[in-house]
This record gives sequence, C-alpha cells and structure tokens, in this order.
Amino acid sequence: MTFVTELFFKIPLLAIVVINLQAQTTFIDQFYYAKKLFHEEKYFNAVTEFKRLLFFDDTNKYDFEANKFIGLSYKEGSKFSDAIYYFTLAEKNVQNNEELFETRIEIIKINILRRSTGRAFALLDSLQNDNRYINKKDEINYWRGWTYIFSDDWENASSNFESISPNHELKIFSDSINSEFYDVRLSKVLSIFVPGAGQFYTGEYVSGLISLGWNVLWGYLTINAFVDDRIFDGFMIGSLLWWRFYTGNLQNAEKFAVEKNLNITNDALRYLKNIYSGPKP
Repeated sequence: MTFVTELFFKIPLLAIVVINLQAQTTFIDQFYYAKKLFHEEKYFNAVTEFKRLLFFDDTNKYDFEANKFIGLSYKEGSKFSDAIYYFTLAEKNVQNNEELFETRIEIIKINILRRSTGRAFALLDSLQNDNRYINKKDEINYWRGWTYIFSDDWENASSNFESISPNHELKIFSDSINSEFYDVRLSKVLSIFVPGAGQFYTGEYVSGLISLGWNVLWGYLTINAFVDDRIFDGFMIGSLLWWRFYTGNLQNAEKFAVEKNLNITNDALRYLKNIYSGPKP
C-alpha cells in the first residue's frame, strides 16, 4: 500500500478522533459553565445549561452530575417536586455507593423541608438498615434529628443528636426549646379548677384576670339566685352566662398555650435558618 493510499484511509479516522475530542471538550466546557452559573446562584440559567448538556451529550457521562445540579437548583427555587424528580434521575445514574447515599440524603432533606416526615423517616430507615452505610450512622441520625425538629418533636430530636455526641450543639438547643414549651393539657386542667389559672400559667395575666372576674361574678349571681329560690333565674344565669364564660375560659387557656408553643417553634426554626452554621435541610 502506497503512502498516499494509506493516508487516504487514515484521514477519516483522524477526523473522527478530532471531532470526538472537540465534542468532549465542548461538553466539559458546558458542564463547568453550568456549574459556574449554579454557584453564582443563577439557578434558572443553570438548569437551562445543564439540560442542554444532557440533551447533546450522547455519552451519558454527565447524567449523574447534571441531574444532581438540576435537582439542587430546583430545590433552591422551592420547586420540591421537580427537585425530587431530578434527584431520582441522578440516583439512576450513580457510579458508586457514595453517590447513591448523597442522592438519597438530598431527597430526604427535601422531604424534611416540605414536612413529608413519614417519607423522610422511611428513607432514613432504609439507609440505616443498609449494610453498605454502617459507617454513616451519625449522618443518618443527624438528618433523623432534623426530621423530628420539623415534626415539632424536640425531645426525640435531642435523643438523635445525643447519639452522635452528648454535647452536640443541636442536642443542647433541642433540650432548651423543649424546656420552653407550655403543657397544653396542664393549662386546661388548671383552668378547670380555677378559671383564669391556665392563662396565668402561659403569662396572659390580663386575660386570666378577666376570666376569673367574669366567672366569679356569674357564679355568685347563679348561686345567689338559687339561694333566693329564683330557680328559673338561677338556671338561666348559670346555663347562658356562667357556663359560657367557664367554657370560654377553658378554650382560651388551651388556645394561648398552643399559640405560645407555635411561637417558640417558629423562633427556633428562624434561629436554625439564620444563625446555625451546621448542615441544614
């Protein structure tokens, strides 16, 4: 075979190699460009560029990373269902156990944020029972603790953080929040025996005094009516007025305790969002 003939056959092969190398370089550039947009918090543009990469890359080299970053971008935009969809696509293209664990944790974090706590617990249980992740016990308990936080169960949250470390920052924080809560049942029981006592327990002193005053007044008038043999007046005052204020006192005591606890929870979540520096959902 002459040199010219040999060159004739090799040129197409060289052209194919060059084209493939150029394509790979283009895909690498596209990936890092999309990743740069993500880190610049230009999430909409990042999603567009990652999707463009997935469309043109027929090697499937970036299927895991691109879908993962699309999921993260949608999460930042609070589009949780879309985020889970792309994390699930990423999960189908993992190359190793670490990538699978990372993707599952991201899905768990989204379920925590949208308060799908049952699903979050189920996924955490699945990871905990998987022998591949025996060395991930602390991380699993960490996110289980966060799931309990978003379930407003600070006692169990504390237990999970304590299993990581007795002095874990979130264990101490959970204990402090749990100690601030008012006992809703106790506030109601107190008001059963002494009208207004439940409001005093929750710090609502004016409301407690008003409840106590009205119940004393209408109780006195009801009893006085029966003593004076004004039976009809006694029933009317007791059933229409005294009973109304007495039951209203119980409802108020319960309502104030629930509202106070909700405020404590919201303040705690704001602290975790704005001040706490550790990993967050």
